[in-house]
Amino acid sequence: MAFARNSANRVILVGNVGQKPEVRYTSSGAAVANLSVATNEFWKDNDGNRQERTEWHRIVTWRGQAEFCEQYVDKGTMLYIEGRLQTRDWEDKNGVKRYTTEVVAETITLLGGRGDSGEASKKQSGSAAPEPEDEEMDDLPF
Repeated sequence: MAFARNSANRVILVGNVGQKPEVRYTSSGAAVANLSVATNEFWKDNDGNRQERTEWHRIVTWRGQAEFCEQYVDKGTMLYIEGRLQTRDWEDKNGVKRYTTEVVAETITLLGGRGDSGEASKKQSGSAAPEPEDEEMDDLPF
């Protein structure tokens, strides 16, 4: 079996924000936003009963995108998100190694929804921003 020379790491999500995004700033002044987005899957089981499963996704975005989220995104807002998966590790206060996988959002577009306001619906998306350098990652406040 031959392996492809190129690989892809792309994520596209359409879902609703679980709570107001948490926006913080690194010591160098770069904005970083964390938010959770729910996607829902619906199907009928063997008995014909409707079933639903909600999947929660951790989203992180930087700089202009983070500031866009702070200004226009609220709980219930429906978003279109494009980005890539990234897994980070750290040691907790007990010295146990922990891992988290999140979507690093490069594009966030408002689609409307419960948190939609007239002003926010006029603004479509924030600007894409590159991920910070490794030294900025070390200084994240969370």
